[in-house]
Amino acid sequence: MQKVTDYSDLTRISYSIRKSIVKSLATAGSGDTGSSLGLADVFTSLYFNHMSHNPAIPAWEERDRLILSFCDAAPVIYATLAHAGYFDLKQLYTPGKPVSRLQVHPALNKNLPGIETSTGSPGQGLSMAVRIAIAAKMDKKSIRIYSVHCDGEMQEGQLWEAAMAASHHKLDNLTAIIDYNGLQTDAKTTDVLNIEPLVFKWQAFGWNVVECNGHDFRQILNSLEKVNEITGKPGVIIAKTTMGKGIKTIENNHLWQGRAPTHEEATEFLCQLDESLILAIEEIAKSGF
Repeated sequence: MQKVTDYSDLTRISYSIRKSIVKSLATAGSGDTGSSLGLADVFTSLYFNHMSHNPAIPAWEERDRLILSFCDAAPVIYATLAHAGYFDLKQLYTPGKPVSRLQVHPALNKNLPGIETSTGSPGQGLSMAVRIAIAAKMDKKSIRIYSVHCDGEMQEGQLWEAAMAASHHKLDNLTAIIDYNGLQTDAKTTDVLNIEPLVFKWQAFGWNVVECNGHDFRQILNSLEKVNEITGKPGVIIAKTTMGKGIKTIENNHLWQGRAPTHEEATEFLCQLDESLILAIEEIAKSGF
């Protein structure tokens, strides 16, 4: 897929994805609004600039693979895949229905283009990514494997077993991305079960660690390049994000992790996203990027 390099264009794409997320969730009547909106810039960076993939040939053997371990954020990968051309945008407005290929959690048996594997329980995605990365090494494929996690998954024991295995096998073809917004369904992550010092934990497990602002395209893209520089070890990007990014009235509100907007709320949210897009483009122009 042709890479989008202009930050303003990437911003417009990310806000189109956010608007599709809002409309899709309002149609479904359920789903994770906050985290899905917060990850839009990371997914835009991956699918529209960084990853090697081909929407016209979803099963292309030389494609990079992405595993969404944080399956509650399925709306963001669905919207991103649709905007990237994997399937018709109209399918975004059928989520959760029995006949839909867009289930609450990504399901491989629904044959949705772009979905690499089924995910469900938190913490399992990294184990899947490690398995694929090992297989790619064995097959001598020069592809990269990505797994996307929420910060709450750092409380899962299986994830750290997989982290240890990745380091042991020197999987430098593996990148984990952590959506670090500091919130969970119940409260702040620090109140539920503190995961700090997170950087030092990943380093202790033998990973190359990079931190970035998960809404700054320059930082995200630089981090994706930087994390690959050290060979012989896997990489992890800790992306600091804002839950509900782009909709000021719900930003940093953990109650929106497991809630979808009503049709009335969606109408207001779409207006707020238009306003936030204008501000974001203005900020890019001021910065000179």
